[in-house]
Amino acid sequence: MSTVIPVIIFAALGILAGVLLTAAAKIFAVEVDERVDKISEALPQANCGGCGYSGCADYADAIVNRGAKCDLCKPGGEKSAKAISAIMGVEVTVGEPLVAFVRCGGDCHVTPHKYDFDGEQSCAACNRFYNGSKLCTCGCLGYGDCVSVCPQNAISIIDRIARVDKAKCIGCGLCAAACPNGLIAIRRISQRTDVFCSSSELARVTHLKCPEGCIGCRMCEKVCETGAITVHDNHAAIDYEKCIDCGKCAEVCKVHAVKRIEF
Repeated sequence: MSTVIPVIIFAALGILAGVLLTAAAKIFAVEVDERVDKISEALPQANCGGCGYSGCADYADAIVNRGAKCDLCKPGGEKSAKAISAIMGVEVTVGEPLVAFVRCGGDCHVTPHKYDFDGEQSCAACNRFYNGSKLCTCGCLGYGDCVSVCPQNAISIIDRIARVDKAKCIGCGLCAAACPNGLIAIRRISQRTDVFCSSSELARVTHLKCPEGCIGCRMCEKVCETGAITVHDNHAAIDYEKCIDCGKCAEVCKVHAVKRIEF
């Protein structure tokens, strides 16, 4: 009899605890919108962060509960955008795919090195020593910080400069954020004319460090009919929204800083 009573007590406590937990689960239950799971399934699960959210699940929740746009997933592109818009019951216009572009043409055949860097092989580390190992301190450092963050293996270092494989690039922008010199632009994939220089130094200094560097002569600016290319801080830059990709700026560039990209 002395052992039966404790058993009954523990059994009663167990039943009471179960009832309380069940009641608490129902009272404090958070209702999950089934659209979140459906949208998450429509995403490619790249978790690249290119949409501005921490991952595909967070982006799906943001669409349903925080008013995020349906077309922010770059890896999923048009397919994911259309699937998400169907789930949400809205119309969405999918823009042209975006890719990364490295605004530098100073590879090892053009821009010499001023010292050999033996420290941690990263752009950020090298940049702490005299603004990098290359003579031009505004260009690509070539140690691959952009390569290490690319989820698609779309970037490689060729001749000590970063180059983007447009067929693999999803335009997520992680490489642009990782570049200590801010050389990488995210632009539409069809853009064929661009400026392969980001130097802000005076023309004579730029030319000494890199023969193909922009000297800010404004010849490109003068022939541009839409005002898409302008010179600021001693170098030319293209406003992709205004550019009609006619290529006239590339034709007049004497130092070949502005070029037509062959697909």
